[in-house]
Amino acid sequence: MKGMWLRQILSVLRLELKKTALSKRGWWVYILALMPVVLTLLHWLFELRRSHGHHSLGDDSVVFAGIFLFFYLRGAIFFGCMGIFSNLFRGEMLEKTLHYYYLTPMRRELLVAGKYLSGLSVAMVVFVGSTAASFLMIGRHFGAAWTDYLVHGPGLGQLGSYMLVAALACVGYGAVFLMCGLLFKNPMIPAAVVFVWENLNPFLPTLLKKISVIFYLKSLCPVEVPVPPPFSVMVIDADPTPAWIAVPGLLAVSAIVLVYAAICARQSEISYGE
Repeated sequence: MKGMWLRQILSVLRLELKKTALSKRGWWVYILALMPVVLTLLHWLFELRRSHGHHSLGDDSVVFAGIFLFFYLRGAIFFGCMGIFSNLFRGEMLEKTLHYYYLTPMRRELLVAGKYLSGLSVAMVVFVGSTAASFLMIGRHFGAAWTDYLVHGPGLGQLGSYMLVAALACVGYGAVFLMCGLLFKNPMIPAAVVFVWENLNPFLPTLLKKISVIFYLKSLCPVEVPVPPPFSVMVIDADPTPAWIAVPGLLAVSAIVLVYAAICARQSEISYGE
């Protein structure tokens, strides 16, 4: 029985990978992921043409931390996962093709698992790959000093942390937006609510900070981004969550959301006329 379930999940995964990766609706996701890569590439080429640098390797490290926090986590990965995962079911409803899956002798929980894994595969390749490429290029103009920073310094450890955080962001936001695509006719409305809540996180009381994905992801980032005034006055400091709690916690919450999405899929009925 378990072998048959695994084969069904893999079959859905293969079908959905083609649709998700080559979807005409998803072209803007690739543009989002390419933007920081192009930016860091231009930074590398521009600095190579300058005879004297006006910043240090440490400055580039802090700049990348800012790019990762404010562009990747609060923007690109959030909206990218919204575009990828919310369309896994809602897109099929709009195209009136979801019933083909529902007519097959397959448990709907397995359909949710296959679709989620397909979206997660695409999101991880796009955003984890973009994170790695951007990090490796931002300090490349330092030459041997950058290589030494990567090999003998904290560079590779920081790269691994950023890639882990990007992957966890895809896992967490992917589960949330797949559920939104199942429950809501217009996933943009709950996505807007989640977006506002996540971006208000620095200004919330300590207890409320912990009811968000971004708080735990930020705790795992290897370099802290300084908050400039006047925002520094409004930010409420909270002790970061240790990695041994943050990582399993995010995975557990994502699993709970997926289980709930599977229950909703099992009880859902198709009505294309709505």
